[in-house]
Amino acid sequence: MISVLFAVLTALSNGSAAVLQRRAAATVPDTQAMRLSLIGRLVRKPVWLAGIGLVLVAAGCQAVALATGPIAVVQPIFVIELPATLLIAARVFQVRLDRSVRYGAAAVTCGLALGLASAAPGGGSEQVHGAAWIGALLCTGAFEAVVIGAALRLRGNPRAALLGLAAACGYALTAALMKDAVARLDSGGAGALFTCWQLYAMAVAGVGALFLLQNALQAGTLAASQPMLTLGDALISVAYGVTLFGESLRTGWWLLPQLAGVALIAAGCVTLARSPLAGGTPPAAVRRTRVR
Repeated sequence: MISVLFAVLTALSNGSAAVLQRRAAATVPDTQAMRLSLIGRLVRKPVWLAGIGLVLVAAGCQAVALATGPIAVVQPIFVIELPATLLIAARVFQVRLDRSVRYGAAAVTCGLALGLASAAPGGGSEQVHGAAWIGALLCTGAFEAVVIGAALRLRGNPRAALLGLAAACGYALTAALMKDAVARLDSGGAGALFTCWQLYAMAVAGVGALFLLQNALQAGTLAASQPMLTLGDALISVAYGVTLFGESLRTGWWLLPQLAGVALIAAGCVTLARSPLAGGTPPAAVRRTRVR
């Protein structure tokens, strides 16, 4: 239960951060795309810095969640970050929620419940053993190179979607490295944590994923990048959990409800990301009223 609680707290922080970062990144011209100067512009925007603050809070909650639960359970819970954020935004701005937002939130929630119940992830080890990281890092690097290379040849929402997927892979890798590093803290204390390469690789992967996310948010709409980011992070994390930590999933006919759950989550994310609230501001045309 502790891992689920902190996974939910992570989702709330990450979802709020994504909305704030999208609001800031959307004001940066296209000429700054895929350049370090993009970050230079963003750090001068208070709304972006607030988003980064929430990212740091989320990182702490995520570390606790991964230290107390399987990665294949913790990471998929993060798909609730967008609906939860929109519900909170509606309360803050006192905006009546559109029916499509309610349906989208219900689709994501039901899809997550269906997917986790049918997959029943569990088991596995706390640390990665042997040279398993070598193959995982090589495959991850090749995947990122292909996706980023394809994104650079596109513009607009297609680029945003592919960069969202690349960022998702980076965040999933960060989570796997974080889980492996935190496990060494339990077994060998602070000395083992600060001398393991996973800790520093986690920092590099996290910064790289953040850079890719800013470019995804700058390239197109949230409706293009958020579904790829949300689903990509969950599915790739499950793959890391199975291949690196030996976690188990149900297979056979159980794959059918799992795929149905993924479809529900995807449909819900697309619907929610199109909401004006997802852009970080309440819709001007909607009468502000207390949500019942």
